[in-house]
Amino acid sequence: MSQARANRVADQIQRELALVFQREMKDPRLGLATVSAVEVTSDLQNAKVFVTFLGKDEPEEIEEALEVVRGAAGFLRSQLAKEMRMRSVPSLRFFFDKSIQEGQRMSSLIEKAVSEDQQKSANKQQSDKDDHS
Repeated sequence: MSQARANRVADQIQRELALVFQREMKDPRLGLATVSAVEVTSDLQNAKVFVTFLGKDEPEEIEEALEVVRGAAGFLRSQLAKEMRMRSVPSLRFFFDKSIQEGQRMSSLIEKAVSEDQQKSANKQQSDKDDHS
């Protein structure tokens, strides 16, 4: 199998799972679940599905939401089988996508550093004015 086909299948799985999460997954422990990426092996047998959960920041909440998704893997795979024209749908393994959370953490650190820098600059300007008065 070509990697291009695996990528197309991954994209389709991502789109279909996003719809299933939106329409079918009503468990309150999930919050707003998003499929951020899907990687399919070149033999199309296995898929790694990366998910995020809006409003779930604590490790315990994330793990609980992951367990819900993992428990629904069979249901999710059967939904994919209905929507996709494939002889067999890849088995699904779910992972939490840390990249979005990590990106938010980095943005917040940058904002804090810039703010502190601006404060120091303002303090220095005030100090220089005071020295010249």
